[in-house]
Amino acid sequence: MAQSVGKANYSASSARAKSRKSALIDQVRMKQLLQQDVNAISASIADSGYRADLDLYASRLKGAELVEAALSHNLDRDLAEVLHFCTGSVRDQVAIYALRFEFANAKTVLRAIHSGADHEVLRTEILPEENSSNRKWLDMATRSKTLPEAITLMGSSPWGKTLSKLPEGSTLQEMEDALDRAYYADALKSVSLPGSDFTLMRYLRSEIDHKNVINILRSIRQGIDQENIIQIMIPGGRSISKDVLRAMTRETTGLGVVETLAKRSTGFDSEGLTEAIEASEGGSLDPVIQLLAKKRDALLYSMSHRSPVSVLPVVHYIESKTHEVQNLRLLVRGKAAGLSNEVIEEHMR
Repeated sequence: MAQSVGKANYSASSARAKSRKSALIDQVRMKQLLQQDVNAISASIADSGYRADLDLYASRLKGAELVEAALSHNLDRDLAEVLHFCTGSVRDQVAIYALRFEFANAKTVLRAIHSGADHEVLRTEILPEENSSNRKWLDMATRSKTLPEAITLMGSSPWGKTLSKLPEGSTLQEMEDALDRAYYADALKSVSLPGSDFTLMRYLRSEIDHKNVINILRSIRQGIDQENIIQIMIPGGRSISKDVLRAMTRETTGLGVVETLAKRSTGFDSEGLTEAIEASEGGSLDPVIQLLAKKRDALLYSMSHRSPVSVLPVVHYIESKTHEVQNLRLLVRGKAAGLSNEVIEEHMR
């Protein structure tokens, strides 16, 4: 990635990020929104920075579809604004972090093609064409009938290069795993360059640990053999060594994975994992995913306050904004599906 010109504005970017964070919807307000129906939620969040985005889609969408489109558009616009007020190496490092959203969009295109999504649904719901940042992805999705065709159109992009190296006939899951490994490999390399803020590296490495735990648990449930599990591990974690990862892949149950972690990885915070895994038995891994997400939230909050003049307050704001959008999306989806307030709140961050 080309380095940005200009002096790094750590203090100014941190101050602006903190100001934006203070304007996000707080826990009390989110609980109030939980009591409303979808249309009321739409009206209520308009004054929380979403009015322009809601107005943009209001002519053709309503209800949950309107709110979801507006939320996605708002997040993309907000991220662009944050990158704009960062300069020098601050912008470079925030851009490294933000690149995950591009990798996520590449996955969206692959999933849409794999599932045979209708082009009209793609254009109006999955990748709304009103959002200019969607247009290149929409173009790829509509011009491709097969995954290999989409990979060719991705060209020399980081995700295109990664996918083009995979063996012919790779599954969608293998492609997504490869994209995860590529993102973190590029990110760790970038934050290791001279002048980088190494506090961001610590957080990224903690994310890798958590993703590896989830990947192992997911693979055990799917009956994947040890060698194939090892292949999808993401290198570069902070607290789980290669030897411990290998030992974890030899386990055949989630509780065995936690026991290995507790015994052999003293730096990993495994508190609560046993309870979360037991709660996930017979169902999805959501309890484990939620637990690890909360641990990362707490870590990033702590690190951003201990390093107030660094890139971390900006990253913390981006994560907090992303959580707000995810929570609001969960609210409207849950309400539209008829889920109880208790179930919706349980899954909110």
